[in-house]
Amino acid sequence: MPLNFTVSPDFAPDHMSGWFYFNTWLQRNLGTDIHLELYDSFDAQREAIKAGQVDLIYANPYDASMLVREMGFKAVARPAGRKDEAVIVVPAQSSAEAVEDLQAGVRLATTDDPDVHTIGMIMLEPADLDASNISQKDYDTYILVAKALLRGEADVGFFLKQGFDELSDLIKNQMRVLVSSQISVVHHALLVGPQMQDRMAELKGLVTQMHNDEKGVGVLESMGIKEFEPMTMEQTEFMIDLIDTLTI
Repeated sequence: MPLNFTVSPDFAPDHMSGWFYFNTWLQRNLGTDIHLELYDSFDAQREAIKAGQVDLIYANPYDASMLVREMGFKAVARPAGRKDEAVIVVPAQSSAEAVEDLQAGVRLATTDDPDVHTIGMIMLEPADLDASNISQKDYDTYILVAKALLRGEADVGFFLKQGFDELSDLIKNQMRVLVSSQISVVHHALLVGPQMQDRMAELKGLVTQMHNDEKGVGVLESMGIKEFEPMTMEQTEFMIDLIDTLTI
């Protein structure tokens, strides 16, 4: 039976092939069969996790709480220098110069990316905005959030900062960032489930040395990651506690 690997659905579409390269690289270096399954939504991925169909996951920080505390996953590594920050964006022609300029009834375009949406809603609080006085529409990708803003279908949008930065200049130049979060300790992480934890030390050694391997460097570049660094249980618990606090 092959092990099952999945990736948080919020990765940039341009990096999809990179995750398949990474999966192939892992199989060759671990000498075992690993099946990569990509899901279209967070809900579909969570169903698979709860059904025991995931052994290895590159997880967003919001889902780390459920994975670690409910499903017994453990952290292996995190992408060095990459933090999960959220940005609130408006069309370039918007009259809003700050979050406080946004009014009740504003039309929000967002995704089902849970950590980004949570942080985005917190950043709306200075305008006295919450779920009760905004009009929200969910989109599958950040590209679609951008299109909603450019087509006049939304007044404001939530983006993962990296997702916004990876948009083309043509699209970004038609939008404007009102505010960016500066949490600094929230990030994605590579987690292993109970069925794969006997290979945990080996896996950690491999991925944290990828940047020193000629083929590994190419795989990392295709994923948009410079290198992986080890992640301790203490760092994992601190991040989970912070996310839980933000959610409350």
